[in-house]
Amino acid sequence: MADHLFSRTRRGRGPDTVAVIGLGRFGSALATELVRSGTEVLGIDTDEDIVQAHNGVLTHVVRADSTREAVLEQLGIADFDRVVIAIGTDIQASILTTSLIKRMGGPTIWAKAISAQHGLILEQLAVDHVVFPEADMGRRAAHLVRGSMLDYVEFDQDLVVAKTIVPESIVGKRLDEAGVRRRFGVTIVKVKTAAGRWEPAGADTVPQSGDTVIVIGPSDRTEGFCTQS
Repeated sequence: MADHLFSRTRRGRGPDTVAVIGLGRFGSALATELVRSGTEVLGIDTDEDIVQAHNGVLTHVVRADSTREAVLEQLGIADFDRVVIAIGTDIQASILTTSLIKRMGGPTIWAKAISAQHGLILEQLAVDHVVFPEADMGRRAAHLVRGSMLDYVEFDQDLVVAKTIVPESIVGKRLDEAGVRRRFGVTIVKVKTAAGRWEPAGADTVPQSGDTVIVIGPSDRTEGFCTQS
């Protein structure tokens, strides 16, 4: 049954195939969004109710134990472009699944970590990308709750993108005159004017009171810019 169901995936319908192992809140949201964007997704979980809930939502969904190497081979996991290991609280299952897939070779692996120790083990297994969804969301929410930013995305500790209301200290000034890069160490890349249009920001851009801006820079510098008046 599995050979017939996933034969098209293993033969390749293009470069965009992803297996998501673990369909909890994180895995389910990620898998569903991937399908919406046109990606072929195989969802895997050990819970029959969860599998049934995703039937017809994902490209393929199957109840299976990802800690068994024979199961992973039968599902053709090595032939996927990417695998997301989104197993939640069962750290042992997460680590064993990761180890088996690494040994099989092939796909790029994204693995969810629920603690620093878990993340360290995944890194020691040479996982391509380790993600901390709860911790990342907590940091993002903290920035938003403080009220200085309208949105916040962290790419690295040295690179974040934030949306904020333009500080009054640079209102009515050309950006080169305001010395945003020199004084604050950040770059304003977009300005949304009162007309509601996003415009590219350049040296001669003059933000007005109430304008929204997109700022890019190191985390501490960006936060400092967004909180100053």
